[in-house]
Amino acid sequence: MDGDSNQRVIVGSLVILATLAIGVALAVMRPVLVPLTLALLVTYTLAPLVDGLARLKVPRVIGLLVALSLVAGLAFLLGLLVASSVNQLSERGPEYQQRLIQMGNSLLEWVRARGLPIEETTLQERLAALPITSMILGSLNQVLASISTLLLVLVFVFFLMSGRRHDVPRSEVWVEIDRRINRYLLVKVASSTVTGLLTGLVLWAIGLDLAVVFGLLAFVLNFIPSLGSIFAVILPLPVALVQFGTSFETLLVLVIPSAIQMTIGTVIEPRIAGQALSLHPVTVLLSLIFWGILWGLPGMFLAVPVTAVIKIILDRIEATRAFGALLEGRRP
Repeated sequence: MDGDSNQRVIVGSLVILATLAIGVALAVMRPVLVPLTLALLVTYTLAPLVDGLARLKVPRVIGLLVALSLVAGLAFLLGLLVASSVNQLSERGPEYQQRLIQMGNSLLEWVRARGLPIEETTLQERLAALPITSMILGSLNQVLASISTLLLVLVFVFFLMSGRRHDVPRSEVWVEIDRRINRYLLVKVASSTVTGLLTGLVLWAIGLDLAVVFGLLAFVLNFIPSLGSIFAVILPLPVALVQFGTSFETLLVLVIPSAIQMTIGTVIEPRIAGQALSLHPVTVLLSLIFWGILWGLPGMFLAVPVTAVIKIILDRIEATRAFGALLEGRRP
């Protein structure tokens, strides 16, 4: 084995060991790093607004306060909408309980008609004992907990934006990171907003309860490539089945949001975004799994931009350029 081969083996081994060590550190520091990373993405999203106001001779502090007020106002408005929808649904909890029992009775009749054995009393008791209202209120508590996390994110954003200067020369690496992440976030925010609005309006027109909540979920989950769209389509189905049963409305709840997700996610968005992040689809899937294991659901939201930043840095270092090529799907 020659010297170059030995050097590659050593570098590869060191990279693997460093990756394992960094993975452990990322998992341990999750409570701090997740809000901080989310704040970085919010900073990238708000930076064009703040810089534009600065070019109009608006003091940077005022521009920063305007941007943060916009985010906080939107979050507060969405929180009110979600809380109102969940409160209305909690009031209808007993009605849903009765519908579940009716569906259970229909299932029992179908099973008895075919002579299959089933414990009738046990099924009815379990359906009657389901804590529907408690589950709904628990979901509301999760929303409130997410709002408290958002406040921490806004604090991080304030300090990050306060120390940011658009007129200071930066290295080529940071310029490329800014360009690619800004383009990705711009396209993703726009496509997610359209997806959420269309999904919410369609579900509201159908008459589905929690249409606003499911529209908001469609907006949020659209930031998770592939898997997010699947979850956004599936989540309204249990409510539709309880509310409408196996009717035409339930079919519409499944078909129309699926068409919206397919059109925007597979046709419109790729044409606008192009290869902004230069990541192979397999890389995206593996990054979702990796960051999901480390940071849970927030890690899946952050997986693509974080992996894109890592790839840009790997491309700039001679010893790790081969790993950057692999992330893009090219042979080193």
